[in-house]
Amino acid sequence: MLDKIEESGSDKRTFFELLGGEASGIANIRQLVETFYDIMDSDPKVVPLRAMHQPDLTSAREKLFMFLAGWTGGPQLYIERYGHPMLRKRHLPFAIDASARDQWMYCIIKAMHQLNYDEELIKKLATQLYGVADFMRNQNEPQ
Repeated sequence: MLDKIEESGSDKRTFFELLGGEASGIANIRQLVETFYDIMDSDPKVVPLRAMHQPDLTSAREKLFMFLAGWTGGPQLYIERYGHPMLRKRHLPFAIDASARDQWMYCIIKAMHQLNYDEELIKKLATQLYGVADFMRNQNEPQ
C-alpha cells in the first residue's frame, strides 16, 4: 500500500489527503473510477483492454474504487470486504502485456485530466500507478 508522498518540503500527505481527505476523498476517488471506466468503455484506443472485462462493469468499478480508497491512504474498503488484494494473482487469468498496461494508464491519466486534477498530482499519481500497472504484466513482449 501507499504510505506518504512528499508534497513540498517536509510536508508529507497521502494521495487520499491530496484528493480531499475525509471531506471529499471518497467522492473524488469514486468520480475518478467512474470516469476511468467511462473512458475504457467508450474510447476506441482501448478496445483490447475493454475486451478483458465483463460486459457489465459494475463489479469492476466497485472493486477498483474500494482498492484505490485504501491504496491512496484512505479507508481500507477492499481489504475489509475481500482481504488482501493479491493484485498479481487476481490478474493472472488475463493476458496483460505492455500494451494492456499502457492502455490502463491512458485511461487513468485521461480521467485525471478530465477531472481537472492539478498537473503535479497527475504526475505523482501516474508515477505510482504505473508501478502497480507494470507489476500486473504477465506476458513477455515479442522479441
